[in-house]
Amino acid sequence: MEKVVLHALARSIFEQVLADCSIEHAFAQKVHSAPNESSASRLLFGSHAVDFSAVEHLRIVAVGKASKNMLDSVLSRLPYIPTYDIAGIVIGPESLSPISGFQSFQGGHPFPNEASFAGARATLSLLRDLPPDASTANSLCLFLISGGASAMMELPLDPTITLEETIMFHRILVHSGASIGEINCIRKHFSAVKGGRLALAAKNASCLSILVSDVPPGHLDSIASGPTLPDTSTIDECREILARYQLLDQFPLSVRQFFISKVPETAKPGDIAGHTWTLLDTHDLADAARRRAEKLGFYTIVDNTCDDWDYRDAAEYLLDRLRFLKRSRRRVCLISAGEVLVQPASAAGHSMVITSGNGGRNQHFALYAAMLIKDSAIPIAVLSAGSDGIDGHSHAAGAVVDEKSLRTREDDHAVDDDLHARALLALQEFHSSTFLDSIGRTIVTGPTGNNLRDLRILMSET
Repeated sequence: MEKVVLHALARSIFEQVLADCSIEHAFAQKVHSAPNESSASRLLFGSHAVDFSAVEHLRIVAVGKASKNMLDSVLSRLPYIPTYDIAGIVIGPESLSPISGFQSFQGGHPFPNEASFAGARATLSLLRDLPPDASTANSLCLFLISGGASAMMELPLDPTITLEETIMFHRILVHSGASIGEINCIRKHFSAVKGGRLALAAKNASCLSILVSDVPPGHLDSIASGPTLPDTSTIDECREILARYQLLDQFPLSVRQFFISKVPETAKPGDIAGHTWTLLDTHDLADAARRRAEKLGFYTIVDNTCDDWDYRDAAEYLLDRLRFLKRSRRRVCLISAGEVLVQPASAAGHSMVITSGNGGRNQHFALYAAMLIKDSAIPIAVLSAGSDGIDGHSHAAGAVVDEKSLRTREDDHAVDDDLHARALLALQEFHSSTFLDSIGRTIVTGPTGNNLRDLRILMSET
């Protein structure tokens, strides 16, 4: 039987993990019917039971990269209750076929567009305009929230701030050098639909937020800038961040004036009484990869220590850890979930978005790793890819490399000087995708309709 090369095994694991962590699969595994003596219309979302027989008015808001898949999964499981009325909003990265009772908007990403504003206005109207008899006893709002919604659904608290000014505000934040948590703190205090304000608009209904998390554990109010969760940040923190990164002078005049004199506080614990349930998060991504690698016979460790590290530090750390594990095991696999940072040497800015070049953080990480392992005497494969199928400005989700990636032929033992020089230039100019594409090492999935951050798989065997 022909031995499968490591980089092909790593790619196969990633593809299987995407299936294992799909929205539909997660709903099938985690959402269950829970009939009682008087009703067969109860669903269990985790430990939270919803008796739909008591619901007369059902409203559903689905927003983010996973909005379509989450909505489809919920609608396919709703019990048939002829007595309730149902309406909803879906805001996502793609236009949808018409769904009875629903309005659909193709929101912008990474920056808001007209549909982002229109979708936010429609959502607020939907929640505020419940029938006169609506109450928390007979009305339910289901919020289906995933990453990407911070841009896809946006509306300034100050109605005089225009879309163009809002886009500039978002762009300045992304390139500011602030962390994603700090950026979200500012966005929450700017927006009419973030920082718990969406849940406040649904005050005449009970609320259940179902989340697909693209943020580190313990930071659920950062998903989509927390539209339905109490905000743990404050105005004082917001102003401190603005001052530390000298942002006010960069903002459009209307935005600057808003933060100087008009910014109100966000919703806090006690202001919102809804329930929250996380359908999927980064742990699910890493755990699925671990199970797949162990099934193939690899001694497997999950190490998320380097989450939010610079891509070079993360690559060096993980490869050192892999080599250490290899000392005592013949077949080893190291799994790491989360995100790494990439930023141009000339900027101190936040590195999640690279504006020059066509690579993303995953391909940059993979290419740097290829340079670190180019002289390895033992087989090593390194994969890094985004669970949303999108890496930076490229067409790829990420890339997979091995110790032979910078050799002209796989049976060569010497690094090709021209390939090495091209790889170095690609790193410097942020064109990692172009180079990795040229050697056939990019991973292309297309948008997955999901968003659980990134997955790195490092493997070695002898």
